[in-house]
Amino acid sequence: MSSPGEFYKSLPPISKAYGTACLLATAVYQLGLYQPVHIALIYELVFFRFQVWRLFTNFFFLGPFSINFGIRLLMIVRYGVQLEKGPFDRRTADFLWMMLFGAFALLVLSAIPFFWTPFLAISLVFMLLYVWSREFPNAQINIYGLVSLKAFYLPWAMLALDVIFGSSLMPDLLGIIAGHLYYFLTVLHPLAGGKTILKTPMWVRKLVARWRIGAQPISRGEPVNNIQRESSSGVFRGRSYRLNG
Repeated sequence: MSSPGEFYKSLPPISKAYGTACLLATAVYQLGLYQPVHIALIYELVFFRFQVWRLFTNFFFLGPFSINFGIRLLMIVRYGVQLEKGPFDRRTADFLWMMLFGAFALLVLSAIPFFWTPFLAISLVFMLLYVWSREFPNAQINIYGLVSLKAFYLPWAMLALDVIFGSSLMPDLLGIIAGHLYYFLTVLHPLAGGKTILKTPMWVRKLVARWRIGAQPISRGEPVNNIQRESSSGVFRGRSYRLNG
């Protein structure tokens, strides 16, 4: 058994950074150092009082310490980490771009009055869950020891549970929409013969390379047997699911 410190160090950079930020945001709130209304996504205050920080801070508040908070944080630790260590291994820039695209898509969706929600952190976590369910569609998931189902259906099962327990379904639904939009543009549309519409911008790749975030991508000159060995260990696992799907 590894210690908590060793486990934390083993986490991939983007998931670790986002999970840590969410944990700190709630911890600082519990200490009474700020009120959620000060970081909520309120477009009137963004555009008319230039409180631009709200476009970013709302993505880090998962709510006060509670069972629901713990579940959302565990979703980052499990599904975000599995994505970053699996299909996105050595593709840190692509994973970061997925998160940035998801955040932007959620901001656009939330600008529609019907979809508006003051905090989009749960939606972003749900987007991770949705993309994970598409990358590992045949994985068997056990929910609370009561129901066993394929990962492909997990987002909808979690949404149904939130409705049953009285939580708002809008954050979950927004995450599903953003996740499907990303997956359609990067996987489904290209597999159907269309052009790859959504590519990771060069500035994101340069940012990741400049700060040396995550493992370096596989170079073109790397021996083929090394790439095959990494493929068998799960690096390209998501692509195999995509092709089989």
